[in-house]
Amino acid sequence: MPNRTVFFVSDGTGITAETFGNAIMAQFETDCRCVRIPFCNDVDKAHTAVRQINHTAEVEGKRPIVFTTLVNMAALEVLREHCHGLLMDMFGTFVAPLEAELGIRSNHRVGRFSDASKSREYQDRIEAINFALAHDDGQTNRDLASSDVILVGVSRSGKTPTSLYLAMQYGVKASNYPLIPEDFERRKLPPDLVSYRHKLFGLTIEPERLSEIRNERRPNSRYAALINCRQEVHDAQSMMRREGIRWLSTTTKSIEEIATTILQEIQPGHLTYLAASPCPTATESSRTQANTCNLAKGQAATQHPLLTPRVLILAATHLGWQRLAYRLLFARNTLCAPPESGHGDSSPSPPSA
Repeated sequence: MPNRTVFFVSDGTGITAETFGNAIMAQFETDCRCVRIPFCNDVDKAHTAVRQINHTAEVEGKRPIVFTTLVNMAALEVLREHCHGLLMDMFGTFVAPLEAELGIRSNHRVGRFSDASKSREYQDRIEAINFALAHDDGQTNRDLASSDVILVGVSRSGKTPTSLYLAMQYGVKASNYPLIPEDFERRKLPPDLVSYRHKLFGLTIEPERLSEIRNERRPNSRYAALINCRQEVHDAQSMMRREGIRWLSTTTKSIEEIATTILQEIQPGHLTYLAASPCPTATESSRTQANTCNLAKGQAATQHPLLTPRVLILAATHLGWQRLAYRLLFARNTLCAPPESGHGDSSPSPPSA
């Protein structure tokens, strides 16, 4: 049973509050039930959040822990006055001292971008995502020269999620290419990769873990057999050593750790950058809010046959990936909600990534 409930309250997606809050809570040996409350951007929503927090306190007999990144001062004041939890105002803790140190007022802007469609950084990330999708699993050798990094390794060693994370988080154009038994028999790299040896980075994995992952996909197959996994991993590592390819094991590492290691080796410049912080104009703020509300209204957003990955990418250029994801979830819950008398979720599951 969880020892305490932790709330993450934000007038944006809540991801900043959740990431920071989880990092803090990880310092304590305690099990927590986590609840994220996003888009709490006015007084009414703040009162709704307070009722949920206070109800939890009453039921559990313990004060919930509440991490908040609210920048709407009226909404924040509701939490300060009425919340029965331990309130951790993260922006308040850091913003006031920084205002004093920098000698300027903060713009109290919600989220990372005031208008994603005008952010060069965001456009680079969208372009990198498109590139990663087009160059996943060796689908094409076209424009490999534009790759910032080309990940190689046996099937299911973590190449695809790492490529997409590098694209979404850092705007890195990452291709990935599988090493297969035919390559090991020839004892040579795939011909398409020879010219780009300096961009190659290898991912490997413990055979036992690889077998577990492959069995989830193809149970009881030769592909997933431990003896086959051991042979493939051995051959792949031998090839990487022979070809002078830098590589690491993904067995116990998170995607974040893998991506950071790759950046240190291949693209260290991505770890140093200029962070522009434009203050949004009234027109930009109202347009972004209008776009967000229109998507929230949905018109069967989660069921439309034209809601393809490419359409989602285009929509994300205007809303931001995080906001888009949450608006689609809200639309799904609103449009596909089960009858009040029911207890199961009869709405269709979102498509797998």
